[in-house]
Amino acid sequence: MDISGNLLALSLAFISGILMAVQGSLNTGLSKVVGLLETTFIVHITGTILLLILLFAFQMGKGNLSLLSEAPWYAYLGGVVGVGIIYLVAASIPQVGVANATTAIIIGQVLTAIVIDHFGAFGLVQMAYGWNQIVGLILLAIGGKLLLS
Repeated sequence: MDISGNLLALSLAFISGILMAVQGSLNTGLSKVVGLLETTFIVHITGTILLLILLFAFQMGKGNLSLLSEAPWYAYLGGVVGVGIIYLVAASIPQVGVANATTAIIIGQVLTAIVIDHFGAFGLVQMAYGWNQIVGLILLAIGGKLLLS
């Protein structure tokens, strides 16, 4: 992979990682006050309000909502998965801390990403994995273990 050609995409992914750690921390703080399931609900409501404003007030969307019915059935499960993510992150951070929870999240993400790429799941392009990815995942897990020490 040519890293220089993908610098913007990698930078956006890096920023996403920062936002995930911040979001998990904010959600954990809110869940201590109102509860885990209630926090998950509030997060989705506030996100929905922001998206409604961006899509309809500022017309920032570049897609076409009229094509919604053409998406495969499983593409609609992202919101369901999102509920699980928000709930589980907010539940894990108080137990192990932001750094440890985030490390476990990243290891799970990379392992799952390798499997999804390998099989071309969810309509994505199939991409073979190499031993370097497996070794990288093992090293990532070792780094995770070191963070737990």
